[in-house]
Amino acid sequence: MYWEAENTLIISDLHFGKTGHFRKEGIPVPQSVYKEDLQRLVAQVQYFQPKKLVIVGDMFHSKINKELELFKKWRSNFSQMEVLLVKGNHDILQDNWYEEAEIKIHNEHLTITNFTFIHDIGDCVPGNENYFFSGHIHPGISIRGAGKQSLHFPCFYFTENYCVIPAFSRFTGTYSINPQKNEKVFAIVKNSIVQLQ
Repeated sequence: MYWEAENTLIISDLHFGKTGHFRKEGIPVPQSVYKEDLQRLVAQVQYFQPKKLVIVGDMFHSKINKELELFKKWRSNFSQMEVLLVKGNHDILQDNWYEEAEIKIHNEHLTITNFTFIHDIGDCVPGNENYFFSGHIHPGISIRGAGKQSLHFPCFYFTENYCVIPAFSRFTGTYSINPQKNEKVFAIVKNSIVQLQ
């Protein structure tokens, strides 16, 4: 998601290092999955030329592995861009690793103007009347056809008080949301955004 007024790219749930973590545990997941996610991020950064990259949690999946060293090389190519991370439940690396990668950490939430970014919307800040953006649940929506067939897509889920953005990584599952009246859903279909509600 691109915030033009702040020249800021906003993403969540990259889970970098997840494929490497699976391979360490003996589950054969090709590294190409991670490289494709990293290449999609490169494409977004090159297209929007953001001053800031805000990551709404779960930038990394687990402990340090070779994929995270590849990320450090990527980071050096975009050193002029400020990277702000609101830590998620998977962001367990030591603080000095983030410092070496020039990533500014926000342990609970980050507020920019009248928007607050928090990884899990269930951890909302009491008394904060800002509009919230979160990740964590990897929202998805199903579309059903007349012949009982269905398709499932990751989506942006907007309510009156908050928005849950989809996981950036393609190597994540999705949680099926059940939007209520006056809530908006924008599905990611191939390379397009389609409003469904």
